[in-house]
Amino acid sequence: MKRIAILGGGSWGTGLAIVLSRSHQAHEISLWVRAEALAATIRRERVNDAYLPGHRLPEAVRVTHNLAEALREADVVVGAIPAAYARGVYRRILPHLVRGVPIVSATKGLEPETHARMSEVITEVVSPGVAPRIAVLSGPSFAAEAAAGHPTAVAIASTDPRLASTIQEAFAGPAFRLYTNDDLLGVELAGAMKNVIAIGAGACQGLGLGGNTLAALITRGLAEMTRLAVALGARQKTLSGLAGLGDLVLTCTGALSRNRHVGVELGRGRALADILGGMRMVAEGVGTAPALLALARESDVELPITEQVTEILRHGKPPGEAIRTIMDRPLKAE
Repeated sequence: MKRIAILGGGSWGTGLAIVLSRSHQAHEISLWVRAEALAATIRRERVNDAYLPGHRLPEAVRVTHNLAEALREADVVVGAIPAAYARGVYRRILPHLVRGVPIVSATKGLEPETHARMSEVITEVVSPGVAPRIAVLSGPSFAAEAAAGHPTAVAIASTDPRLASTIQEAFAGPAFRLYTNDDLLGVELAGAMKNVIAIGAGACQGLGLGGNTLAALITRGLAEMTRLAVALGARQKTLSGLAGLGDLVLTCTGALSRNRHVGVELGRGRALADILGGMRMVAEGVGTAPALLALARESDVELPITEQVTEILRHGKPPGEAIRTIMDRPLKAE
């Protein structure tokens, strides 16, 4: 049995608390919720109506607003925090961390200001006071479906194979299957990049475009995801796996995708500020797109879809015009 502290009371943090309560190994699970009022409501009602309605938290899951309480005697810490706020939360947990406790990042995005991956953020914040042991959980996993017990397969990545195997065994359950991967860089990049492509996919739907366009966008989106990841040192094979192609297909086609939803509404002509203002949950691709584009320019890698998504998000370029820009690019071999 392990004591698992989950940081983040959004849809994925709540979903993971439910999923891990069903693991083959019995765990004591605590869920840290940033908003005190929401924590009290979830503790009383056992349902997170704000972020994951309709899915009951087991009574054994301890819900708290107190970081010290959430982290007390934790054997594993899971971070399910939006990328833009992750650094601040990891700083806050420092006084309560025990040296050597593994930190599993379940955040799919880059820090907007620094372009840093979550493993880099954790390393910068936690070292040298507490030498971090880091793993990343990623792959095609809508929180609502995982919480409902739908069979779900994800990747658990770490540069430490023993840590990845330990987390794999601890987190596995009847409907939750994990595959280990030692390409931490590739898994993290894939999880961030697919959100940006999903905004483009949603915009195509919002414009009323059909299957031809979506298939082309997913295929060429995977190509540019792979191009950047390999240029930065990741393995090509990772991008064809669960964290890459698997999550890309899910996020580009699934009705539960927040990033796809943003794209759909943009394609219908709504302003980004209005779309985000009506969303309770974070669409990571909005902040990640410019960060990815900056990384690509540093590495002299072309990302035509990401570039046009960024133009739409940052400069209000009409989605129809963005698609024409992509289609008018010079012809080339696949």
